[in-house]
Amino acid sequence: MTQTNQALATFAGGCFWCMIEPFDQQPGINSIISGYTGGHKENPTYEEVCQNTTGHYEAVQIDYDPNVFPYEKLVDLFWQQIDPTDPGGQFNDRGQSYQTAIFYHDDKQKQIAEKSKQALAESGKFKQPIVTKILPAQTFYPAEEEHQDYYKKNRFHYQLYKKGSGREDFIQTHWKPKFSKAELKEKLSPIQYHVTQENGTETPFQNEYHDLEDEGIYVDVISGEPLFSSLDKYDAGCGWPSFTQPINKNDLEESLDTSHGMRRIEIRSKTADSHLGHVFDDGPMEAGGARYCINSAALRFIPKDKLESEGYGIYRKLFD
Repeated sequence: MTQTNQALATFAGGCFWCMIEPFDQQPGINSIISGYTGGHKENPTYEEVCQNTTGHYEAVQIDYDPNVFPYEKLVDLFWQQIDPTDPGGQFNDRGQSYQTAIFYHDDKQKQIAEKSKQALAESGKFKQPIVTKILPAQTFYPAEEEHQDYYKKNRFHYQLYKKGSGREDFIQTHWKPKFSKAELKEKLSPIQYHVTQENGTETPFQNEYHDLEDEGIYVDVISGEPLFSSLDKYDAGCGWPSFTQPINKNDLEESLDTSHGMRRIEIRSKTADSHLGHVFDDGPMEAGGARYCINSAALRFIPKDKLESEGYGIYRKLFD
């Protein structure tokens, strides 16, 4: 039986509703709790914290396996969810309880956080100073049940809030990779460009991965974001790579596609906004019933024995 190593990471990134989704379902993440930390009152309530009278931050505490998802990657992912230059809160949420902070649990986490903050400051990504605080971890109080996994329980309202608060547009503007059409035409083959940028569909049974049975992961051909695993791939008989589920559903976006006189659910990669394919409800029922029908041209396959050398070593554990 494989032994799981456990460690804690605590981040304050403004409204804690928006700080669960980015980390949830990542490999090596055991659990995530929304809560309050850094204040002076025991067992504070949501209303008290929002009034900025208790000294607490809205935060998330992550139980993770550092051998699978190292703390460095957690910190990198944290930066990509926030405006680290805002001293007064985050986006539409103002006040001390919405300020950003990294709460370290030991000296190693402190050193990693400080080094990462310095690297971000020196990168030139932001013109203003990086004001996110790095503080010692304090007592963490779990929030009320209605605030746990809010993005799952109240998906529609959560999406409206994330968009309306300004967080979604900020992330898109400052953290998502951008490529011009000219750059993409240079980077991609004609069929890759047609599929990902023009919502094209490649010929069934005449594409690179439809019958590939090797072990490994499939990443977005533009951004390199891990999307699917061979462990979830199966032969659907349709002539395109088919999967029962993605590695992390939060990395995909779904929308209604009415083109060609049909009603389908289109799948796009969230990071690169690449058209990938469609998801249908005629997949294996024992695996949930979904069939992610994906164009090979939208993917790049990373074999299991090359995961470390290609920078995807944290996904090796999927196959152990």
